[in-house]
Amino acid sequence: QVRLEESGGGLVAPGGLLRLSCVVSGVTDNGYNMGYFRATPGQARDFVACITWGGGTTYFADSMKGRATIGRDNGENTVFLEIQHLTPEDTAVYYCHADKYYCGVLPDDYDYRGQGTQVTVSS
Repeated sequence: QVRLEESGGGLVAPGGLLRLSCVVSGVTDNGYNMGYFRATPGQARDFVACITWGGGTTYFADSMKGRATIGRDNGENTVFLEIQHLTPEDTAVYYCHADKYYCGVLPDDYDYRGQGTQVTVSS
């Protein structure tokens, strides 16, 4: 059974740096495209970024371009997301998603998802 577990959330000061991790377990290979989404209460999940299974291609939401990076360590089955220059608008629950075929911008493009980690940007 594929399982995704996010970590790295918490309280971050405006202008600060966020680093999230997502560990994938229950897989027999590393051939999964990985995506991050985020959601605020009562809102649908918004695409943040994704990375293909080999790490050669990445995609970012417009709000993330120039201030976010996504990477992976397939030896550790881990994906990392870093966002800098945080603002209160970045406050949300951040979710990790995985799929064998798609590096999509919609949550339903992915077969697997984690429980999420809360990120609060506040002074």
